[in-house]
Amino acid sequence: MKKAAKVFALLAVISTLTACSGTIQNKEKDCSYDYLLHPAVSISKIIGGCGDTAK
Repeated sequence: MKKAAKVFALLAVISTLTACSGTIQNKEKDCSYDYLLHPAVSISKIIGGCGDTAK
């Protein structure tokens, strides 16, 4: 029974994380970056990998 609970908990965590991911593109659609939980927390956004996404 404990093994089933662990598998269920793992599936719940994986499904939660996949629901919170996405991709952002700039207006020219020539650059994009992915994020895991929130767009503001993305490393690419923080270092300015795509430049200004609101051009």
